[in-house]
Amino acid sequence: MSDNRLLIVDGMALLFRGFFATSFTGNFMLNSKGVPRNGLFGFLNYFTDAIHTFQPSHVICCWDMGSKTFRNEMYEGYKANRGEAPVELVPQFDLAKELVSAFQVPNVGVVGYEADDCIGTLAKQLQDEYKVTIVSGDQDLLQLVDKQIEVAIMKKGTGNYEVFSNENFYEKKQLSPKQIVDLKGLMGDSADNYPGIKGVGEKTAIKLLKEFETIDRMLEERSSLTKGMQKKLEQYEEELEISRKLAEILTEVPIEFSADTAVWKNDLEQITRFLQEELEFHNTDRWLKKLTKELA
Repeated sequence: MSDNRLLIVDGMALLFRGFFATSFTGNFMLNSKGVPRNGLFGFLNYFTDAIHTFQPSHVICCWDMGSKTFRNEMYEGYKANRGEAPVELVPQFDLAKELVSAFQVPNVGVVGYEADDCIGTLAKQLQDEYKVTIVSGDQDLLQLVDKQIEVAIMKKGTGNYEVFSNENFYEKKQLSPKQIVDLKGLMGDSADNYPGIKGVGEKTAIKLLKEFETIDRMLEERSSLTKGMQKKLEQYEEELEISRKLAEILTEVPIEFSADTAVWKNDLEQITRFLQEELEFHNTDRWLKKLTKELA
């Protein structure tokens, strides 16, 4: 394991990814009590692989705490396009947190905030002491890339990551991490259901930010824009402002946290007992091998 390497796991991202990767077959892997476990199975694959890949000394798992946050108060339509979680997934939410606890990894979440905000807060709090790696499938988190903070975006299949760091970010995105908020402000986000400027896609947004660096500077120098873009800025001024606020991850969530609670203990006996007795996963070798230092 690497000294002073902190892994922050986006729990919701891994659980949803694990669920949908297996549920399309209709196999929900029911236990003896009739509780589905397919999301947990996928979560375990991704979770143990991240530990195997990044070899952390400390691990934290962050979660959303309900569907409503301060962003819903800011914009009524925020994520309004998303339906309810599948009924087969619902009982797996609490079990996933119990599973993380069995690994002696702290679960972190704050009511009224998203997991992203908790991830951002912890990453910024701890970056001076640790090299922080954030594992998620959510590219919104790219705005957090900084000195000592990298974001590993999960790609198709287990064990496949695209890692964004300060050193490679511009080469990969043609922008700086700080410009990601303005990028999403201009484009909007159909997944989170906020508007941006209608008709402005990624290509146009990147071109504007390369020229002006920030939305604020673009607005100050709007006279140099095309007439069409000036009209769009006037027409969608409110949408642009609210989209930029919604896109920004907060990094000052009220979290009292000690990194001592996140030391990776790798208690294979406790982990095995929970997997076999509580979740009824009896063939645990696929996960335990990833956690065995000698085989890592």
